Amino acid sequence: MDVDAFLQTIPPFAVYVVVGVIIGLESLGIPLPGEIVLVSAALLSSQHGDLNPVILGICATAGAIIGDSIGYAIGRKGGRPLLAWLERKFPKHFSAANVGSAERSFQKWGMWAVFFGRFVALLRIFAGPLAGVLRMPYWKFLIANVLGGIVWAGGTTAVIYYIGVVAEDWLKRFSYFGLAIAVLIGVGSMLFVKRRAKKAAAEAEAADTVGAAGGSVAEPQRQPVPAAD
Repeated sequence: MDVDAFLQTIPPFAVYVVVGVIIGLESLGIPLPGEIVLVSAALLSSQHGDLNPVILGICATAGAIIGDSIGYAIGRKGGRPLLAWLERKFPKHFSAANVGSAERSFQKWGMWAVFFGRFVALLRIFAGPLAGVLRMPYWKFLIANVLGGIVWAGGTTAVIYYIGVVAEDWLKRFSYFGLAIAVLIGVGSMLFVKRRAKKAAAEAEAADTVGAAGGSVAEPQRQPVPAAD
């Protein structure tokens, strides 16, 4: 059963809960299809009057903000050992290359990495825990987290809902189209981050190799001292 079909089989209250919980768990650091669930629910709300898009957007936003905050607390407490544990549990998502790429983004952009990380599938999983591990000041993280959650979750709900209303006559077709677009965006952003991570890892490895070679240069041989007469 696909996401769209599943959401149609449960009552509106359960849809709100499912959307909030899945987005919250994804923001906490667990790889789940939060964006696909949100797009599906927003499209569904445009078809059924029982599903309120405002409540849906609030639940999605709350899940995003709360999940990220919990992830931050866990990351701050767990530190580097937590990243090592996550790499063992989710090697495809929390590989050393991916974590290194995300860490460099945080070091370069700071709180903006948390905000814009909402719109990138892989960074959405990293944002909370990694901000905690790097001990970003909580007030900075909170501002970026709240703004990012509102813009991403609330904005996605509003845009998809109104597109669904306008395209009411071909909504069934658009439902699958919207899901396909969401999947393509998610996969594309993940591949982009992975590519950047591999490139950065290769550059770091090359730098380490050069450094090791430079440190192992042989000392010049000493010339023998002529014996005294």
